[in-house]
Amino acid sequence: MSDFVSGFWNIYITVLVLISVVGCGVFLWIQDKAKNAPGETMGHVWDETLEEYSNPMPNWWRWMFYITVVFALCYLAVYPGLGSYSGQFGWSSRGQYDKEIADANAKFDPIFDAYKNQDLIKVAADPKAREMGRSMFLTYCAQCHGSDAKGAKGFPNLTDNDWLWGGEPEQIKVTILGGRVGVMPPYGGNPDAVGGPAGAKELANYVRSLSGLPNDAILSAKGKERFAVVCVACHGPDGKGVQAMGAPNLTDKIWLFSSKEDAIVEIITKGRTLTMPSHKDFLGEAKVHLLAAYVYGLGGGVKPAPATPVAAEQPAAAPTAAPAEKK
Repeated sequence: MSDFVSGFWNIYITVLVLISVVGCGVFLWIQDKAKNAPGETMGHVWDETLEEYSNPMPNWWRWMFYITVVFALCYLAVYPGLGSYSGQFGWSSRGQYDKEIADANAKFDPIFDAYKNQDLIKVAADPKAREMGRSMFLTYCAQCHGSDAKGAKGFPNLTDNDWLWGGEPEQIKVTILGGRVGVMPPYGGNPDAVGGPAGAKELANYVRSLSGLPNDAILSAKGKERFAVVCVACHGPDGKGVQAMGAPNLTDKIWLFSSKEDAIVEIITKGRTLTMPSHKDFLGEAKVHLLAAYVYGLGGGVKPAPATPVAAEQPAAAPTAAPAEKK
């Protein structure tokens, strides 16, 4: 790679560009010098009667070519095009991009910041905020979760109440900000863990039984024993998953990939690694706040538990007189 960023390539590109531009002008000038007198044949004949004559190009056409050569040289003087030379204006596509981003931030950041410190549930109920969140969702999220947010194979549905990492407002925001990495380790290379292909099939039948799907009762019973040894650490003893780890609930009827036996066996054998990219550095917290509110407002977000009412403080009871001492 160092060969392509050395000084030689800078000189090579500069010389190549200048020779190309100047060469066009020289070639055009040579063509103006007719070898034969105008109107004379060049001796080339096609299809018996079609002949080439020595007729020069019209002056307006010729001068248009000269103008393009001069324009190219002027352009290379003020804009980058000669190796690492940045031109008199110092323009660059990166600089142009940074300027456009800065202009856009100056214009739109105050709008996003107005919602940044508001409660997510309140923002989710604001029609204007929802429209802004929807625009961002279609731009940054629809590629994976679909324009209707119902996901696809391997990409979660955001409109139901099944959440791998938690569906409360702040949990959704944390997921978008920092991203997530969910890992199902492969057990195919460790026959002792699940008992090889036969053991993986037993586990698959037990997993299918957890969500009420048809299964082989004998294989399922054996798979239950293996599940208690291998799988409980992530999916829990009841198979309902652990949101802190992104381990899915195996007892519902929601499947990110497939509920078929062979598909479950493949996941147990080969494992899965799923990544939700972080948007914090790309969008910033204010925009993520709006985006999280929109996702929460799709209907699948978990409603926070109501706060437990605090009992009113009771006034201290008036002291009662001590009972008279018995004699």
